[in-house]
Amino acid sequence: MDDLYRDYILEHYRRPHNFGVLDAPTASFEGANPLCGDRITMQIRIRDGVVAEIAFTGRGCAISQASASLLTDEIMGMPVEKAEAFRADDLLDLLGIDISPARLKCAMLSLETLEHALAEKPDSATAVEAPASADATAKP
Repeated sequence: MDDLYRDYILEHYRRPHNFGVLDAPTASFEGANPLCGDRITMQIRIRDGVVAEIAFTGRGCAISQASASLLTDEIMGMPVEKAEAFRADDLLDLLGIDISPARLKCAMLSLETLEHALAEKPDSATAVEAPASADATAKP
């Protein structure tokens, strides 16, 4: 069973989902692990209180890059409040393998970067726009 999960991690490392750059993201943050040199830049576009688009770029070990790929798959389309509540245990569940204490920082880099990006978003980005009222558009 471990081989299956290792293959799963390697697949996300070799062909990461949501890898790239967004035009005009709502929020962006570059995170780094100074212990090993892993780097991830996470970009988010928020529309109507939902993570409408998310992308990342970076370089590093298989765990850090696969973690970012899996996390972006999971967060896409999620309400911002739910994305902000995403925790380390949730990400470890997505990875599906035991992570040694030495590699835990690698695995958590994407989540820490996401948390910083969400913290730096404009407050207006999480507002859900109300539909225009018929009365508001009616002419006197």
